[in-house]
Amino acid sequence: MGTWKTRGLRGSSLEDLINRSNDSYREKGLALIQKIPTPITPVSIDKESRHITLAYFDQKSTVDYIGSVQGIPVCFDAKECSSNTFPLQNIHPHQIAFMEEFEKQGGISFIILSYTHKNEIYYLPLGHLKQFWKRMEDGGRKSFTYEEVDKSWKIESHRDIFVHYLEMIQKDLIGRD
Repeated sequence: MGTWKTRGLRGSSLEDLINRSNDSYREKGLALIQKIPTPITPVSIDKESRHITLAYFDQKSTVDYIGSVQGIPVCFDAKECSSNTFPLQNIHPHQIAFMEEFEKQGGISFIILSYTHKNEIYYLPLGHLKQFWKRMEDGGRKSFTYEEVDKSWKIESHRDIFVHYLEMIQKDLIGRD
């Protein structure tokens, strides 16, 4: 099983693991992926600690990460799920629209989904996500289950790359040819 479950990384969030993986990809010259900060406007700042104590989001964010893998534009969102059911309300219509537009420009869009209670991480191609989304729009379930996720898209770790999603991008590209 993957090394990301080792004692030293227990409690690390999915974003932390992805950020470490992205650092390794960059150091190896494999990819350049950046975390997109969510723009906020501070409302209240603690004068002593100079920390923001209250803020609001300036605008709808698009996705969590964007960059390039060997010249291929890539964007994705990272989601965590603590049960066997993932509510589609955790993904917003403007995010789906952005990922669709991104793919029309020749990029690859996907979700990295961590089932935290199972210690499993999956690559969910945009096409798979859109199937669940369409089902919801057609009046069906407003979620999808762990059982519905294609287990062949499981992301493993590899040495110092805790969330080694490049293998799944390769699989996604092959499936498009």
